[in-house]
Amino acid sequence: MDLQIRSIKSNLEKVREKVALAALKSGRRPEDVKIVVVSKGQPASILQAAVLAGAGILGENYPEEAVFKMIKMGKQEGVEWHMIGHLQSRKAKIIVENFDLMHSLDSLKLAEKLNRLCKEGGKRLPVLLEFNVGGEESKGGWEAANEEAWLQFLPDIENCLSLSNLDIRGLMTMPPWNENPERTRPYFVKLRKLQDFLKNAFPHNSFSELSMGTSVDFEVATQEGATYIRVGEAILGRRPPKTAN
Repeated sequence: MDLQIRSIKSNLEKVREKVALAALKSGRRPEDVKIVVVSKGQPASILQAAVLAGAGILGENYPEEAVFKMIKMGKQEGVEWHMIGHLQSRKAKIIVENFDLMHSLDSLKLAEKLNRLCKEGGKRLPVLLEFNVGGEESKGGWEAANEEAWLQFLPDIENCLSLSNLDIRGLMTMPPWNENPERTRPYFVKLRKLQDFLKNAFPHNSFSELSMGTSVDFEVATQEGATYIRVGEAILGRRPPKTAN
């Protein structure tokens, strides 16, 4: 465990240094960029090592897997759990009961269900709205590849903002993967432009958070305004292979 902690701590420090340089290069404050350590597929022991190494936010894609780890690890003071993957509506209650923030709210229908469950549980859930800026059919979120079509989803966003038990804090995207981070920069620029568009359309909401950037391109995402970057392998190493049950 000590070796794991040291390795993860070293990786985390390297990512923080790169984030700081990228932020300063673009006139931003490094402390405004929060690192979500993507822990899907990693065992609870690795997550525990990550927490001991200084990780403050753990990002999971699969609700049941995450809850299993939460139970195994017990209460972790100062640690947030974020849902960053696509959520099936029938699993919404798991998010409401166990997560601190959801990055991937991708439809009005899901927003309404989350809001109802939050109301029943006396909770207000912070969320980010997911937008598909790359036009990929495999990606979730409101279709935002074509800027001329942005007006079409404004009624949905207005309805989401009216849901009193959801705290809509900003936007999230997962652009088409490319090993060259400069190829993903235009998608980050587009999400920031969409952020400005929504701020103008709904001036009473700041949409201050932008969740974008992964292990491959988090420096470019930081330069373009990310406030959350989602980094897994660059911190925790490769996920172990799945084993048959």
